[in-house]
Amino acid sequence: MQSTRSLPAAETMRARLEALIDEMLDGNILLAEAVSEFEKLYIKKALSRNEQHLSKTAKALGIHRNTISKHVANSQNGKRPLTRAARSGSR
Repeated sequence: MQSTRSLPAAETMRARLEALIDEMLDGNILLAEAVSEFEKLYIKKALSRNEQHLSKTAKALGIHRNTISKHVANSQNGKRPLTRAARSGSR
């Protein structure tokens, strides 16, 4: 299946992402911190676009509604959601 995005737009996004990754590496940001922050902001933005509707947001992101609920609850409690590795006890 081919992407509906134009190739130049995808290349531009990739270049912006690579520049951001360089900044994060220069700032000694750990991968777990980067992933957690990205996930939090991505879900927050998706919730905003879907008028805070959990089921619509979950469908748009391709994840279960309970996952969104946990992220919202953790965000309101000031907790970071556990990464898959932390939940399973692996490194």
